[in-house]
This record gives sequence, structure tokens and C-alpha cells, in this order.
Amino acid sequence: MPINNITGFPGPQSQRTHEGSQVQVARSEPKVHQEQTGRPSTVDTVSLTDTAARLRELESTLANLPVVDTQRVEDIQRALAEGAFEVDPARVAEKMMAFEAQLGRAGE
Repeated sequence: MPINNITGFPGPQSQRTHEGSQVQVARSEPKVHQEQTGRPSTVDTVSLTDTAARLRELESTLANLPVVDTQRVEDIQRALAEGAFEVDPARVAEKMMAFEAQLGRAGE
């Protein structure tokens, strides 16, 4: 049974480009010899650009980073214990607004 629709790709050969990444899906119909013997002599292929490899590399790098900056946590704990920790309300508000703006863009 031939595959005619792979995630929205119509027909035996299609191409889609999305933000610099390119996906190619190709499939050829069986030849008479293949239909008689039932053995395939062609291979279906999927080709991805180097974007997928770069994303995999970035994911690996991020997975190896520590979740918490322990040195910064220790510095803040020390400052709190000494009563020297100062909060800059304007800076906190700016950071909150920037974070909120990023969330808004991510939802688009």
C-alpha cells in the first residue's frame, strides 16, 4: 500500500521549508519487476538540513549545564545573613516586564 500523505505532504514527492530548515520526502512507485517479485529495489528517504544536527548539539550542551548557579546562590545567602542584600525595585520591575514580554512573544 503506497503512502500518499505524510504529515500533510501530498503526492509522492514534496518539500517544505520552515525557518531555515528544509525537509524533503521522496518515494517512487514500484516498477513491474518489484510488483511481480514483491521485493523493493528502492528506498524511501528523508533528508534534513544541518539545522537538526545543530539543534541536537545545542540540546546536548544545555543538558550538561547546571540548573542552578551555586556560586550566586551562596553569595546571596551570605549577603542575606550579613544584612547586606539590597533589592533594587526598579531593576526587579524591569526584569519582570521583560520576562512577561518574552512570554507574550512565545505564545504567538
